[in-house]
Amino acid sequence: MSIYVGNLSYQVTQDDLTHVFAEYGTVKRVQLPTDRETGRLRGFGFIEMETEAEETAAIEALDGAEWMGRDLKVNKARPREERGNGGGNRSGGGGGWGNNRGGGNRRF
Repeated sequence: MSIYVGNLSYQVTQDDLTHVFAEYGTVKRVQLPTDRETGRLRGFGFIEMETEAEETAAIEALDGAEWMGRDLKVNKARPREERGNGGGNRSGGGGGWGNNRGGGNRRF
């Protein structure tokens, strides 16, 4: 299982995220996807922690928290959806990661 972290600053590093999430348990892996063309961070990432209990604690504490001037969106990551093999029609609209519980005025 992994955690999705959205609305990240484009200046965030893997070490930054490790430091914040380590408060809730052992961080096994941090992944910050980059844009293929520009190499720029995409504004979200994934965190894997040692146990599901640690992940749950981090999600509950950090979802909606302000960090680096942004309100974080933190929840369980969904499995990656398979993409079709062609066509350019992206009907179906957006999706988002949901689970917006609001609140969360915690600041770092």
